[in-house]
Amino acid sequence: MLRTNKDKLVMISVQGRVSYPVRRGPYRITYDGKPVVVPGVGGITYNIKVGDKAFGWEADHVEPGVSTVVNEKKRDEGPNCAYNILACMGNQARVVSGEAKGAVGIVTGHHGGIEHVLIDFVQDTLEKLCIGDKILVKAYGQGLKLLDYPEIKIFNLDPSLLEKMNIKEISDGTIDVPVTCEIPAKLMGSGLGSASVASGDYDITTADKKMVEKYKLDQIKFGDIVAISDADNSYGRSYREGAVSIGIVVHSDCVIAGHGPGVATLLTSTTSKIKFHIDTDANIANYLNIGTKRK
Repeated sequence: MLRTNKDKLVMISVQGRVSYPVRRGPYRITYDGKPVVVPGVGGITYNIKVGDKAFGWEADHVEPGVSTVVNEKKRDEGPNCAYNILACMGNQARVVSGEAKGAVGIVTGHHGGIEHVLIDFVQDTLEKLCIGDKILVKAYGQGLKLLDYPEIKIFNLDPSLLEKMNIKEISDGTIDVPVTCEIPAKLMGSGLGSASVASGDYDITTADKKMVEKYKLDQIKFGDIVAISDADNSYGRSYREGAVSIGIVVHSDCVIAGHGPGVATLLTSTTSKIKFHIDTDANIANYLNIGTKRK
């Protein structure tokens, strides 16, 4: 079993509320110059969950489950920054107001730019939730370390989820992570160059359909654990030959240039200390029995 410092981590409350869907005009212009009117970020998405495909929807940047924020008008201020940075994938979230009060869900991602934290709930809870309902998250995970692998950095990951990701230790000082696919760094777009990966995500660009077909990107699902080769996420998002980053798919494919399914960082290594292999079951829905796998 991977040795971690989870007993030294702080569990702290952060609280958001169900966000309004956000639009800045009726049309989005696609990367091939066509105006479209489709749903996007925010609100409660009733029919898309982690485990569903991230491609094929009449949508742009759509977020599975429940999108939450502290304050729509103050996305870049302290409380919402703390909410996005401290809430980690796999954290418990509890509804604390409204008709669904008491219902418990799981944090599945955070989405940069709009600065949303995404949460999965059972369908019955989705039907009871309203925009503005408050949700308390037990934030736990930032500061997590692999004690025997100091060159590997961890972000945004609840220790309980890490323990369920079927990561294996290899005798040559590396770890092996199951992922659904490998993505070359050359396909990463919006979000590249960010100074921190402790919140937000960056997008797999999908305008080049030959690349989509070559890497089978159209098979990606919400909640998939994926590998980005030659990508160093240690101190922001950058290209570095030989580096490897592991992330989770948080939002759907997109219609605008430089965008596509968003990936939030979980692990990264500047050197080749992270190996990976393809496993089609490497998805948070399978690991935590949520989303399409809820029983």
